[in-house]
Amino acid sequence: MSAQIQVGGSIPAQNVKETAPDAGAPLNLTGKNVIVGVPGAFTGTCHAQVPGYIERYDQFKAKGVNEIYVVAVNDVFVTKAWKENLAPTGSKVRFIADDTAAFSKSLGLAFDATPVLGGHRSKRYVIVTDGDKVESIAVEEDPSKLTVTAADTILAQL
Repeated sequence: MSAQIQVGGSIPAQNVKETAPDAGAPLNLTGKNVIVGVPGAFTGTCHAQVPGYIERYDQFKAKGVNEIYVVAVNDVFVTKAWKENLAPTGSKVRFIADDTAAFSKSLGLAFDATPVLGGHRSKRYVIVTDGDKVESIAVEEDPSKLTVTAADTILAQL
């Protein structure tokens, strides 16, 4: 795994999936973006974290955010079902499947969660980008906690 990405670094082009049978493509990072990395769909803390981004989508847009991406180390069918569960009437927040954890590993933001989740997973993080350049990064010390990556916290920093 690579070293953790830092402010000023570039988001590497790694294929992720948004829909099936999507073969995968890198995130199209133009303008200001918020990338929310989570260990897994439907897990307790992740399921508590993501609704804040869905509910405050318009507030993020008002602060100049182009896209909000929720990236989970799950397959595309799970991320689609999770989005439908969290936003049954729809949401413009984009749910991205990093099914092999390649994206998370390329950022240096993966950890071995084999005992609990069966393999490598993403750390809980939020990256704000300008294009593919990292403007800010927040990583939870404990992935079971929700402090520096909460939607209100990130919104207040924009």
